[in-house]
Amino acid sequence: MSRTSLALALSIALMSAAPAFAQHRAQGHDHASGSIAAEAAGAATAVDAFHRALKSGDTAAALTFLAPDVMIFEEGGAERSRDEYASHHLGSDAAFAAASQTAVTRRSGWADGQIAWITSEGRTTGQVNGRAVDRLTTETMVLKRHAEGWRIHHIHWSSRAPR
Repeated sequence: MSRTSLALALSIALMSAAPAFAQHRAQGHDHASGSIAAEAAGAATAVDAFHRALKSGDTAAALTFLAPDVMIFEEGGAERSRDEYASHHLGSDAAFAAASQTAVTRRSGWADGQIAWITSEGRTTGQVNGRAVDRLTTETMVLKRHAEGWRIHHIHWSSRAPR
């Protein structure tokens, strides 16, 4: 599937699922409280495994959770494939994860068929390259179920200093 086709398919899946989510919320299931829908549990497990692999420095394992055409947005930049990420920020992301502590304060997850998205909020602290780090973080991951399991097709990372 081409990148354009995948983006269109993800957009359609997200839009077509909106009525179901509105109904789910109307029935008293508030995703803002941080719940993971049962259908998205496997996707959330894949997100956690990706982060564990980064933290342990196992970059090869981390890459197995990324689709070849993954699109990663961070700090206004973009990496447009697993290979591009591997050759640019993977090593520094693993080093950063190893040197810092991240606490997820809220996580929500939804799925519609073969597409899931997991949103996380948290705080990252530590000493990285001799500098104190204290950041409030947000993360959105869009995953697709493949024969070998959930794979991450899009990541959007954002952070800011606490006020």
